[in-house]
This record gives sequence, structure tokens and C-alpha cells, in this order.
Amino acid sequence: MKPRTLPPEQLSRELRLGRSGDLARRRWIVGLSFAGATAGMIVGLYQMGILRRLPSLPVGPFDASRVDASAYAYKRMQTPDAMMMLVTYGITAVLAGAGGIHRARDMPWLPLALAAKTIYDSANTLKLGREEWAENRALCDYCQAATLASLASAVLALPEAARALEGLRAPRAAKARVTARVRARPGARPPAEPALAP
Repeated sequence: MKPRTLPPEQLSRELRLGRSGDLARRRWIVGLSFAGATAGMIVGLYQMGILRRLPSLPVGPFDASRVDASAYAYKRMQTPDAMMMLVTYGITAVLAGAGGIHRARDMPWLPLALAAKTIYDSANTLKLGREEWAENRALCDYCQAATLASLASAVLALPEAARALEGLRAPRAAKARVTARVRARPGARPPAEPALAP
């Protein structure tokens, strides 16, 4: 299926004014991604020395200042881990924002990519949360809020992805039914594949 791109004017109108269940869920994913990125920004300001401390919840195992100053928070790619949070939530927002209101039909790879990304993010944030606790015996409440945003985004992305996958399967299923009916006729041949244009 050839992707159907929209004129910018139509894309603007659909994303701003359109109404559908899938679009509503995409808007939520964008909002959750911005919330995750905001958490990353706050932590990043602390990890770069712009903020001197990070307020944490007064209850539970939370100590953001200690966790986000630990070796755990600086051991990947020679950069504070909050910077990577900004990148990953930015990518999720782009995938949620791309395409028009009917993108599950017109550009099905976008909903599938968004679902894959949010599922990966959910698994990764849970893994990092376990590492965070194992190495510090404390949790960063900003990071755990971002984990909740990732989990919610994955749930919200699944219905549109399922519709996109069904749309990709439908033409193949229809062709298979036609072929089965033709083969059921005595002496009939299956339909020939269309010739490709030179």
C-alpha cells in the first residue's frame, strides 16, 4: 500500500480540529510525552548543576537528589541520563503527531511504529527502575512519573496499531478468499498475478 500524504493545510486542519477515538488517544500520548520530557528537563537541570537540589515526595522510597547524582545516572554514553529521556520522549511525540486523522488506513506503519516504541519504552523504564533501586535503594520520583507516562502511552497506542495491522491484512485475506473460490471450481485456474509495468 502506497502511503497517502496530506497537503499541509489539510494536515493542520485534521490535527487541530479533527475528532476521532484514535486522534484523541494520540493527543493524550503527545501530552504524556511532554510530561515525561518535562520530568527529564527538571532532572537534567539538576544533573548539570543549574539546580542545587531536587525536591522529592516526603513519603516512600523517593530521594531524587541522591539517585540522580549517583554513578547510576551518569554511566551511559558519558552524559546525564535525563538528556536521553528528552530524546526518547521527543521521538514518541513525533510518532504520535505524524499523519492525519486516518493514518491507520493511509500510513499504517506510523501507528505500528508508535506502538512498538511505547512498548519498548515501557519495558525499558521498568528495567531501569529495577536497576535504580538495586544500585541506590531509593527511587527518583520524576523518573517513576515518566515510567507511568510510558505505560499509559503504550496502552493508548494499541487500538490504532491493531486497526493498522488489520488494514494491512485485509487485502491479503480478500485475495486468499478469491483464490480459494476459484480453485473450488472444477478445472479452474487461480487468478494470474498482475504484470508489472516496465
